[in-house]
Amino acid sequence: MSAPPESPQLPAHLRPLAVEIPRTWTPGEALAVFELIDDLRDKICALYNLQLRDLLREQCAGRRQDGDDEILDREPT
Repeated sequence: MSAPPESPQLPAHLRPLAVEIPRTWTPGEALAVFELIDDLRDKICALYNLQLRDLLREQCAGRRQDGDDEILDREPT
């Protein structure tokens, strides 16, 4: 019996990135990573703010139309 054909692998730059978070970080190390991510978010927003806002609006509108996101459909309290 032959083995099933392997599916073609994506190039490394297109493969999903799995990020493991060590449980051994100190609170200070966790804060440093959190601040780095926060700084990256700020820089990305500064460069792509309008495009991101438009894409997020499209995604939210699509969820409302599909009805698959009950949180977005709820009335504010």
